[in-house]
Parts: sequence; structure tokens; C-alpha cells
Amino acid sequence: MKPQEVIDLKRKHLLRFANENGANGELELIKSNDDWIPRPKGQQLRNLLLALENSGVFIKRSSFDALSIPKNIEIDFDDTVLLEELLPDITFIEIKTANQERVKEDFSGFFFALTENEISAAEQLGDRHKVAMFNKRTSQIVITSVADIISRSKSMTWQVSVQL
Repeated sequence: MKPQEVIDLKRKHLLRFANENGANGELELIKSNDDWIPRPKGQQLRNLLLALENSGVFIKRSSFDALSIPKNIEIDFDDTVLLEELLPDITFIEIKTANQERVKEDFSGFFFALTENEISAAEQLGDRHKVAMFNKRTSQIVITSVADIISRSKSMTWQVSVQL
């Protein structure tokens, strides 16, 4: 193998790793949408999850990456009463990014995981949960739902993830 081939293989591997990480693609996509904000952190996230629990929705912090909030709404994540009132207007967005050449314009060839937490959030939130598929290579964005993704999938592989 020639040295340049090794470098090319490394670059392909790093692109794949960056796709698995996804954080840069998520931030890029959030910044490009005026009514999206990143998932709150710390106490503000706890307040949002508590407001959801008070409405009968029990989701995990890892089940969404961003929120879509209409421009005409000002939200204060420190005000739990206001949060409960505004919940019907908030859309929870899970972001999946791709940068592989095999991913087509319609996102066929896109391989990614949907966690149990993401599926549960989609089921509980209904139309208030969306999946944003973002192709970093082409800047193509498709907003869809977990149900639509599952109905389109060509294959599924189930796994158990553990942390030691």
C-alpha cells in the first residue's frame, strides 16, 4: 500500500467517525434553522423534563437534540409554569447526520441507530417529535418521523448497548 492510500483510508475513517459523533453536524443544522435551539442543559433541561412529566410525558434527555420554538414565542426555561403552558408549541427534534457518499438525495443508503429512548419519545410526543436527517456533504435536509423512518427501512438490526 502506498503512503497516500494510507492517508486516504485514514481520511475516510475520520469522516465516518465524525458522522458517528454527529455533534458538529447537529450544531451546523441547528444554526441554519431560525426557530431551532439546542437542547437546554443543566437545571433548564431538568425544568423542561419536569414540565413534560407533569403533562404525562416521560422522556429521557437523550431522546432529542434540539427544540423548534415558533418565532413569536419567548420561552424561559427557568419558569416551569410558563414551560407547561408552552409545551404544545414546542417540537422536539432528533438529528441524524450523514456524510457518506453512499447516501442518496432521498437518504436511501443512510444507516443510523434509533434508540429506545428516541422511539419512546416519538410515541409519547406524537407530532411534536421529529427526526431531522441532514446530509453534510450535500446540505440536504429531510424532516420526518420515527414512524416514517421505520416504514421506509430496508433492514433493522437490534442490539443491546451496555456501559461498564
